[in-house]
Amino acid sequence: MRRFPIVAATAPVRRAQVRISFVSAFERLPPGVLRRRALPVAEILDSILYARDDRAVSRRIAMITFAVRILSGLIAYVSQVLLARWMGDFEYGVFVVVWVGAVIVGGLACLGIQTALLRFVPEYTERGDVRLLRGVVVGSRVQGFVAATFFAVVGAVGLYAFGDHLQSYYLIPLYLGAITLPMMAISEIQDNLSRAFNWADLSLWPTYVVRPVIIIVLMWFAVHQGARPDAVTGMATVIAATYLTSIGQLILLSRRMKKAVPPGPRDYAPAQWMSIALPIFIVEGLFNLLTNVDIIMVGHFMEPAKVAVYYAAAKTLVLVHFVYYAVKAGSAQRFSQYYASGDRVRLTAFLRDTLHWTFWPSLAMAVFLLIVGKPLLLLFGPTFGSGYPLLYILSAGILVRASIGPAETLLTMAGQQGISAIVYTATFAINVTLNIVLIPRFGLTGAAMATSLSLVVETIALYTVTATRLGIHCSILTAFGPMRLPRLPTEAPRHG
Repeated sequence: MRRFPIVAATAPVRRAQVRISFVSAFERLPPGVLRRRALPVAEILDSILYARDDRAVSRRIAMITFAVRILSGLIAYVSQVLLARWMGDFEYGVFVVVWVGAVIVGGLACLGIQTALLRFVPEYTERGDVRLLRGVVVGSRVQGFVAATFFAVVGAVGLYAFGDHLQSYYLIPLYLGAITLPMMAISEIQDNLSRAFNWADLSLWPTYVVRPVIIIVLMWFAVHQGARPDAVTGMATVIAATYLTSIGQLILLSRRMKKAVPPGPRDYAPAQWMSIALPIFIVEGLFNLLTNVDIIMVGHFMEPAKVAVYYAAAKTLVLVHFVYYAVKAGSAQRFSQYYASGDRVRLTAFLRDTLHWTFWPSLAMAVFLLIVGKPLLLLFGPTFGSGYPLLYILSAGILVRASIGPAETLLTMAGQQGISAIVYTATFAINVTLNIVLIPRFGLTGAAMATSLSLVVETIALYTVTATRLGIHCSILTAFGPMRLPRLPTEAPRHG
């Protein structure tokens, strides 16, 4: 297959004059058990930091992603604590419902093209199809902006027509939430474009570090200038922060893309792109709904103050989720690459790695957060400690889900997005049904139970589909020995 150079992905790294070597450091230890056990770990660390093979690059991306997400998680957690303190539990609950709704719709508005980029970019690179690569880089952003603007207009019209059926305190924040949608969609697409080219810094910093910092700075400034610390002020700061970070990321990404992809004519294949993206849209959309529908349902059945408590509990476990997202960020393009080239051995070995990378750090994080969870919740306010028992219920479902690693990413990159969509549709229906049944009876505990039970159902379904469709038993329980080689087509699938 003919390949063309993509600077960021394939250019050799300039060696610094001085670099840290863990092997060199541990070789200075006196001979003994400590040195023998430390050297293999040192070799792995050096490989992660400096090696250029696919496995090392994926590890490095996952580690960078996890480190940035931990930093962003701390920033986001502090910002949520400050927002809760400034707003009070009622206004904070209103803000949470609207913000979560905006995040869900912002992801849905991309219609799946943002995740499909993680498949198209490696595939077009593998095939040397630079014209389609240029087309999808430009076309994805145009499509995302247009679709999100349409969603925003429809949402605003719907609020105008049916706003009388909503509680009055939700109305103005929801209008403001609609304004954020176009730039949130652009941000989603640009994050994944950066990931597809292995630019971890550009895919992570704007959305997960810069944006929350701007939100909290602007909110602090607004409150100290006399603005009311309510959900309306909070959503106004979200609009400003989202537009600033998305436009800045657009400028930086465009500059880097000029150096990475050779200039020239573009080819577009919108029908073929959407035939792949729409099932992904269902999968990603339902996944986002599954991870947030409990908050929306609590907002429907209970007062905003209760939503605030539940959201604080869910936010406290966010570090556990970050492990999964970090591994997913470093694995999607590798799954696509190995599948497109028909390399069953490397695909299987890499999948085994992702299972270990996902489950064990998730378990460690969950145990740590269960130990310190009560004091962390009390940072939000004296009423938030009541959410501590929810941490045990929610963490159980998260750990069950972590046991199969990024299984749905493997299925999507292997062309099985259709069956994944069916799995997530069924799981979402079960989740909503459980919330409707359990929240009126058990309150916040019922919402947590519904979420965890849905994650268990999702895990069983994804494991079964992966085994039957690809011939892989994708579970941490099977990741200690040789795994079965997947069933792959003899020729890589071609699109466009």
